[in-house]
Amino acid sequence: MARLSGRPVVEVCCDGQPGVEAAALAGAERVELCRDLAVDGLTPTDDAIAAARAVPGLRLHVLVRPRAGDFVHLPDEVEAMLAGIRRCHALGADGVAIGSLTADGRIDIAAMRRLVDASRPMAVTFHRAFDHAREPGEALETLVDLGIERVLTAGRPGPADAGSLSRLVRQAAGRIGVIACGGLRAHNVGSVLATCRAPEIHFSQHLVPGGSGDPAALAAAIRAVMAATVSPAAAP
Repeated sequence: MARLSGRPVVEVCCDGQPGVEAAALAGAERVELCRDLAVDGLTPTDDAIAAARAVPGLRLHVLVRPRAGDFVHLPDEVEAMLAGIRRCHALGADGVAIGSLTADGRIDIAAMRRLVDASRPMAVTFHRAFDHAREPGEALETLVDLGIERVLTAGRPGPADAGSLSRLVRQAAGRIGVIACGGLRAHNVGSVLATCRAPEIHFSQHLVPGGSGDPAALAAAIRAVMAATVSPAAAP
């Protein structure tokens, strides 16, 4: 999706309906729906997906992650992810966020091919498993080869690293979208974007100051983060 009004595309990670409604009220382009943000998100319930899909004006991407912990998945976990992807498609999701690594820290190509094939025609984001890959440059090229549309990354595990993000954006060169994340808030998102010039950003509803279960109050807090974004074209 192209940028609107000279700013990056905004994706808000939501673990319930108040967050989804707030993202729509704030004018975000997309939500990533999950549950259990305390463990960095798991696959939401079918009811939650259906309720989110009913909110107009948003593209709905769904996190498909079967368990907390690492991103090295056993065969039965890959099967569970495939089943989750099929449910997302049946419930009208626009995209999924998925990711799987090998034990030695590389992209699990065999698993990812199956997951990507099952996801179509939905869009695919490789989630923050990417930040646990041993060689980020190599991992990015693998995702390009797999035909994945976007990668969600802070440039490293933990908070956003603008320098690492900048290198990934340059390497991507438009072949894959880079969604900057990692604790982005109103006070830091502008400086991160001024350095890395990522075309898209992602932040959690729970990282927004003043966020609550009230969609109107949360929407105002989301707008504050969005207002603090800067267009790379306008950066010094």
